[in-house]
Amino acid sequence: MLSIHYRRAFALFCGIAMLMAMAALGTPAAHAQESNQIVIKNFMFSPMSLTVKAGTTVTWKNMDGEPHTVVNDAGVFHSAALDQNDTYQFKFDKPGVYNVFCGIHPYMKATITVQ
Repeated sequence: MLSIHYRRAFALFCGIAMLMAMAALGTPAAHAQESNQIVIKNFMFSPMSLTVKAGTTVTWKNMDGEPHTVVNDAGVFHSAALDQNDTYQFKFDKPGVYNVFCGIHPYMKATITVQ
């Protein structure tokens, strides 16, 4: 009787381990396809720092239930308020460092480095 419980526990453990491994392996592939996307979630830009080549278009997507904006501190670009699942895109043609913040929540900050 005891060995049946051990076998069931072992099978359950193996199943959970396989699911975790599949989830871990699937995540990098999903991010690799959207490497020029910044997600706005939990009142943060993620990633908070991104390096791209000149001519690259970066997309911000708001996943929060609250509106956010994407603002460059030098006034190069400024989005409208983004509701949940809204996106904003900007094409970075000139090399430099672009400081970004949310105009509604200015403590939310990110940096885009264009090479």
